[in-house]
Amino acid sequence: SNCRERGLPMSQEAAEVRTAHNNVWNGANGMASNTWKPCLVSSLHHDSAVRVVVFRSLVQGVFCAGADLKERAGMNHSDSDLFVHGLRSLMTEIALLPMPTVAAVDGFALGGGLELALACDLRTAANSAQMGLIETTRGLLPGAGGSQRLPRAVGFALAKELIFTGRRVDGQRAVDMGLVNRATEQNPDGDAAYREALSLAREILPQAPIAVRMAKEAMNRGMEVDITSGMAIERMCYARVIPTRDRQEGMAAFIEKRPPRYTGE
Repeated sequence: SNCRERGLPMSQEAAEVRTAHNNVWNGANGMASNTWKPCLVSSLHHDSAVRVVVFRSLVQGVFCAGADLKERAGMNHSDSDLFVHGLRSLMTEIALLPMPTVAAVDGFALGGGLELALACDLRTAANSAQMGLIETTRGLLPGAGGSQRLPRAVGFALAKELIFTGRRVDGQRAVDMGLVNRATEQNPDGDAAYREALSLAREILPQAPIAVRMAKEAMNRGMEVDITSGMAIERMCYARVIPTRDRQEGMAAFIEKRPPRYTGE
């Protein structure tokens, strides 16, 4: 299947989405292709067995270099608007995945590439990685969610500075500003961020999956509303965890002084 070619199945509980081209917005081989998008929505969004999703690149030194500007240059105004709308919608679909997502940035993540990483919950990066919303250097502004997600990730003043200047930052600077969760020295295989992402995934996998999903929903929805409304959202999410078998298992494991075995029920 197309999903399998994209490398989605990694284990029973963790899925992996791989990009295999420098420029993942490039036509039928890219993320905006008609084969990739249904895979993401149907195979992941509705798959209760998947507890974590890791996004990585198979291209050495490049996580995702953003849009193909030569292809974009040939588009008329209407085509350009539809193209960017498609990317924005795809980023929204990724952001709305119910399970935690981790972007492993082992190289360049520029423009749409960083927007993809920003659509994920967590980000790991190699110190040598280069990240930036560089659209203003090309006469554009971030159009696939970057103007909204970067301020939410690093704060308004810093996001404005980064977008106004089109500046690129490395992994160490990115972790200092809160753009990525973890940064690490690149290794000879060029996959240090990916290994760090797997390490993060391994910490998430043993936890109760419904509780993790509900925590994600509570935080994501709560960020967009006032705190009183946020408390109501938290209460609703909490109420959905109370009747689960995993909650009973968590209590029983604590009382019996043993590790819990969560099944996602």
